[in-house]
Parts: sequence; structure tokens; C-alpha cells
Amino acid sequence: AEAFTPTDWGLLATTAAIFGSSFLFMEIGLRSLAPPVVTLARLGLGATTIWLVPRTRRTRLAPADARRAAAIGVVWMGIPLMLFPYAQQWIDSSVAGMINGSMPLWTVLWTAVLARELPRRAQAVGLAIGFVGIVLVSLPELPMGGLGEPRAALGVGLALLAAFLYGLSATLVTPLQQRYGSLAVMFRAQLGGLAVVLPFAVVGLRDSTFTWPSLLAMLPLGVLGSAVAFVAVATLIGRVGAPRGAISIYFVPVVAIVLGVVVLGEDVHPLALGGTALVILGAWATSRREVRA
Repeated sequence: AEAFTPTDWGLLATTAAIFGSSFLFMEIGLRSLAPPVVTLARLGLGATTIWLVPRTRRTRLAPADARRAAAIGVVWMGIPLMLFPYAQQWIDSSVAGMINGSMPLWTVLWTAVLARELPRRAQAVGLAIGFVGIVLVSLPELPMGGLGEPRAALGVGLALLAAFLYGLSATLVTPLQQRYGSLAVMFRAQLGGLAVVLPFAVVGLRDSTFTWPSLLAMLPLGVLGSAVAFVAVATLIGRVGAPRGAISIYFVPVVAIVLGVVVLGEDVHPLALGGTALVILGAWATSRREVRA
């Protein structure tokens, strides 16, 4: 219930900046690599990066908790990180980003079901305002009339399932993170995700060609997108709770817009500017201290 500290805001900014650029690197990788191969590469690089941190190797999880962490990796990384690359073959990245932005709402639902806890009033209002902002940010980029096609509908369904699983994972990881910290838990989670992805990636190698741009895109996607970002978001969730920590996802499309303006010289639609303001307002409302009546 306490207000966000500067550390919490720093974790939120790190998570949003890295996840916001991940869709770009994913798109480059998919130009020549099959979706499971992209997922295998990012998880393998992510797990290796976390393992190189000495504290990861010093922390020992109880056997039951190690199995739980691996299971979280299946539903947080193994399945969703394959679903989004498949979905992005049939829907635009703006649609995928908007659906991904529903994760905090799914987190509220799962927290209510599993932890018997609802967000406090101001925090709930902040989450709702932020999601309206996500919709406004994405609206100018949505393809007109293209989502009625069967493959587009399948892409939307896969992205929704991934966001649904993200919400579940954020709820489940909270007690483990608070008990052991993020590094050891995320390392074992990524190993669990790798175990699920590996068979699909072996099959996907037949549909992949290896080009330097796609291979190089895997480095930031793995080291930053699968190591630093997941450790940061797990730490934030452990500090402030799953629904509040998940608001970092609201900033992902905002980061994508900033990258488009700065790197590609793109124009910004007025709706996107209004949506960005609502995202910031929603995050501020969610971050404030609130005492239960």
C-alpha cells in the first residue's frame, strides 16, 4: 500500500524501456528465424546472462520452490514467448502491443482469485485509466478491417492467451521473489521455459535461415529482454505487489512510439499523445500510497 520509491520507479522505467524495444528486435529476428528458434535464443541468452551473476549461483531454492519456479517459467516464458512471435505473423505489432497491455488487468483478476485480494480504490482507478491510455496509444495504428480475417483473429487469440498467462505468472512469482530474490528464481524459470521451447525450436530450425541481422537482434533480445527486464519486473512485483508492478507494461507502446519518433522520424498522432498522458496519469495514481479503510 506504500507509495513507489525512486527505486521502484527506476525498476519500472527499466522494464518498460527494454520490453518496449523487444518487439522491434523480435520482428528483425522473425525475418529469417522461426518463432520457436527466436524464443529459444532469447531464453538461452537470458538464462546464461543471469547465471553469470555470482549471487544467482549462491542462492539455493528449496526443492519444491525450485519446481514452482520452473513451472512459472513454462507459463510466463515458455508458452507466451512462443505465442507472441506466432501472433505477430498475422497481426500488426501495434495490435500485439495493445493486447500485451491488458496484462495488468489479468493480473488483478488472478490476484483476486488466488490471493483473495482486490486492488484498493485509487489503485484500481489508476489501472483502468492506464488501460484506456493503452487503447488510445494503439488506436491510430490499428489496421482498418484487417482483424476480421481468420488468421488475424487467430493472432489476436494467441496474443490474448499470452497476456492471460503473463497475468497468472506475475501473481505466482510474488512469494518466491520475496523469499529468494529475483536472480535465482528467474534463472530457474528460464530453464523451465527452455525445456518447453527446445523441441519446437529443433523442428523450427528447418524453417529458419541464419542471417546476421536476425542473429545480432537476438543479443539485445536475450541479454536485455529476457535477463535484465524479467529480473527487474520480478523485483518490482515483489516490492509493490503483482497488480501494481504490472503497470510497467502500460508503458511498452509508449516506448515504441518514442523509438519511432527518435529513430525513424515518425509522426505522432494526437490520440497517441493523449493516450500517453493517460498512461502516465494511471501509473501515478496506481503508485500512490493508499490505506485500506
